[in-house]
Amino acid sequence: MTSALKIEILCTGDEILSGKTVNTNYSYMAKKLQENGFDVNWGTVVGDDRDSLILAFHQASERADVVIVNGGLGPTVDDLSQETAAQAAGVALELRQEWLSHIRGWYESRGRTMPSNNDKQAMLPAGAELIDNPVGTACGFVITISRARFMFTPGVPMEMRRMMDDQILSRLIRMRGTNVVTRLKRFHTFGIGESRADMLLDGIEAIVPNGLVKLGFQSHFPQLEIKLTTQGQDREALVSRLMPVEKAMRARLGHYIVAEDEGSLESEILSGLSRIDGSISVIETLTAGSVIGRLVGAADAEGRIKWGVVASDQKEACHLLDLDLDADQIDKPIDLAQELATALRIKSGATHGMAVLVDWESNEHRKPCATVFIGISCRSLDQI
Repeated sequence: MTSALKIEILCTGDEILSGKTVNTNYSYMAKKLQENGFDVNWGTVVGDDRDSLILAFHQASERADVVIVNGGLGPTVDDLSQETAAQAAGVALELRQEWLSHIRGWYESRGRTMPSNNDKQAMLPAGAELIDNPVGTACGFVITISRARFMFTPGVPMEMRRMMDDQILSRLIRMRGTNVVTRLKRFHTFGIGESRADMLLDGIEAIVPNGLVKLGFQSHFPQLEIKLTTQGQDREALVSRLMPVEKAMRARLGHYIVAEDEGSLESEILSGLSRIDGSISVIETLTAGSVIGRLVGAADAEGRIKWGVVASDQKEACHLLDLDLDADQIDKPIDLAQELATALRIKSGATHGMAVLVDWESNEHRKPCATVFIGISCRSLDQI
């Protein structure tokens, strides 16, 4: 079950069009729409150019029922959304005194004087419906252009998200007239590629007939996220619908699944350490500290990580841990990883030590390739 509304997301800005700024706003809006049972039919990016924006508005108005425009509501000369929207709709701009008062109050509450160019943010197309922005000075607005309803949102992520969550979605639900709920189940896997996972899960969607469950893959190196999605009007019914498919997923993927839903590989490691009041230290080579970086960046990491050591190669790793090994031992990374993990655990006082060694070599095509060796050390076997 999906929305009958045809929706387009139209993002503006030269920095988005050029690739200088990663368009995370689009991702957030599209995800929120999907979670609430709406499909996004088109995604468009337009630079800060009047003619291009007006043309894009007219094209979108002919194919979509709703167009969510993001960006271009600021006070500077390259913020053109209000002006071009008015031109596309064939109306004049008018000063909205209530929003001008809001902007002045916003500055005064912070002990500042409002710059004169902020008046521009209170100029809206005549007849437009104002959308409140409780965390900024750029108001959103709604206006009809041709057959489509246009909803304009600010480009500042925090402001856009607040407006999307509190006001845009509720308007769309009213337009749709029915309540559609999306149930999303996520499995995070490690050690399996997309093609292999696809083979193992062949036919799993058919457990629920009539195409009511969709299977999707998204790679987040070094993990693969596998998603199950279904829609309906009753959340509890959707949970029941997915249960047999979830059970089959766990049976088929087995130990490849490291976490589900909001979990991650690092959160599972830290959760396991928390259960035994444990801690971990990590030493890694040629990784730029990416392993310890993921652990430190995870929730509940405080107090669980003792040391993070980054070495340029295996010799430096041995030197940093005062590990006296001969050349033959250093040249055997599969054994060295275990030696380093144990030495690090003892020296740092952690309950667990982990060594991640990257060994570069050339393959048969004389191209560089890497083999990763991982050593794990703990005080006792029941802590593995």
